[in-house]
Amino acid sequence: MANQEKRRNLRNEAMMLDLMYIVVGILVVICAVLAFLDPEKNQFLFPVIFFLASLLNGVSGWYRLKNSGRDKKRRLNGVALFVCAGILALIGIASAVSIRRQL
Repeated sequence: MANQEKRRNLRNEAMMLDLMYIVVGILVVICAVLAFLDPEKNQFLFPVIFFLASLLNGVSGWYRLKNSGRDKKRRLNGVALFVCAGILALIGIASAVSIRRQL
């Protein structure tokens, strides 16, 4: 019985993760199109794009670490995704600071 509940919980988590990928992916595409149509006017969207990408990598890393069990490859993959999320967050912060200084 507990196995069945765990399996159902993994499906729900995977479905929520897929839904988040879709929503954030659509947001990134919309922000990128708007940012490249008029970069001067919409320059504030560049940090938003980096922060959304960081969010996706962070959640993916958390999900991989949580479900890695004893598999060292999946655990290392999750850690790598967390590192990428941190790098993207730093790029987003640097971009926001740079844009703020220009104003």
